[in-house]
Amino acid sequence: MWFMHDGAPAHFSRVARDYLNRNYSHRWIGRGGPVAWPPRSPDMNPLDFYLWGHVKSIVYTNAPNNIVDLRHRIIRAFQEIRTDPHVFQRVRNSFDRRIRACIRAEDGHFEHLI
Repeated sequence: MWFMHDGAPAHFSRVARDYLNRNYSHRWIGRGGPVAWPPRSPDMNPLDFYLWGHVKSIVYTNAPNNIVDLRHRIIRAFQEIRTDPHVFQRVRNSFDRRIRACIRAEDGHFEHLI
């Protein structure tokens, strides 16, 4: 399993990096890590550009009644995603659109092109 952090200043501390190296055997992605990830580049991370929005759309179809209901909805959303045979194809298609838009924008801003 790999770990990817978002580059927040707290995640760049020596303590945080040592923890990740110990617990993920140098299998983590992020600032100061064994695998670099460009800062401020969530546009190429499928978790940021696809998964979290998809989970949110499932969870918040209607407002949760309380924290227990919210927790159950989150669990159900991930179960639904896990059993959806087409979800990974949608992620790939979305990623392909993003890559093509990034190339057209010559690595500049491209959200408006998608």
